[in-house]
Amino acid sequence: MIQVGIIMGSKSDLPVMQNAIDILKEFDVKIEVDIVSAHRTPRKMFEYAENAKKRGLKVIIAGAGGAAHLPGMIASLTTIPVIGVPVKSSNSLDGWDSILSILQMPNGVPVATVALNAAKNAGILAVQIIATFDTSLGDKLEVYKDSLGKKVLDSSKTI
Repeated sequence: MIQVGIIMGSKSDLPVMQNAIDILKEFDVKIEVDIVSAHRTPRKMFEYAENAKKRGLKVIIAGAGGAAHLPGMIASLTTIPVIGVPVKSSNSLDGWDSILSILQMPNGVPVATVALNAAKNAGILAVQIIATFDTSLGDKLEVYKDSLGKKVLDSSKTI
């Protein structure tokens, strides 16, 4: 069953969002990927959010640049956790417009927000959320986290 939905406002966001796709595949988490624009396809956005739980999604990762309304709008339409990825796009104000659009959600409509273009962290956070009720995924996550520390220790030996 699909566990994580990855959506983005346009195909130009795919190079950034690919990092979430890749890390989730590394953890063998089933995903779906789609382009859903809050501004250009609002009906599709409503349908996506309203049917996400029925499709078995546990987490939604939504990447968007510019005004970046997609993560917040999705979060307003579902109770599934939403992780927003601000994307530095061609029409961006150095990414700040995206960061603030996703970060500054009103009370009652939370969106977990990662750093600019940090889709890999969004994927890892999705794994952490799912791992709270999937022990085998939690075990994989522990191995992954341990490997991060090992890489640092190994690199410090070469200095």
